Amino acid sequence: MKLMVINGPNLNMLGIREKGIYGTKDFSQVCSYIQAEGEKRGHEITLLQSNCEGEIIDFIQRAYFEQYDGIVINPGAYTHYSYAIHDAIKGNEIPTVEVHLSNVHQREEFRRVSVTAPACIGQLCGFGELGYVLAIEALEAYHASR
Repeated sequence: MKLMVINGPNLNMLGIREKGIYGTKDFSQVCSYIQAEGEKRGHEITLLQSNCEGEIIDFIQRAYFEQYDGIVINPGAYTHYSYAIHDAIKGNEIPTVEVHLSNVHQREEFRRVSVTAPACIGQLCGFGELGYVLAIEALEAYHASR
């Protein structure tokens, strides 16, 4: 499968910000792990990151026009208020799985609400970087059932 993995704001600061929550691996280490695990499963993986909402929407639209089979997205803080990202996910009809490194349900109240998850086929949270691999496996299962 051809998969796009999109990371939102501040995820480029992994290994620097809030290590007790997000761990000590830096963003490039997490990306290398996702890339290796995806390739091990025979997938073409495109990894992207942006701190800008419009650029994330452009990535999602690019996935449509370049005929990706699935999207894994960690929208970061946009999870909680970006109806524009919700609409982009909903509008492209590409199966999308939302991922969060931490268990958002154990954190601040505002993090427990996702406006983007309803546009996705599922959401994974609390498994750290493994969540991305679980999302890839979820997309495999989704396609196998079609």
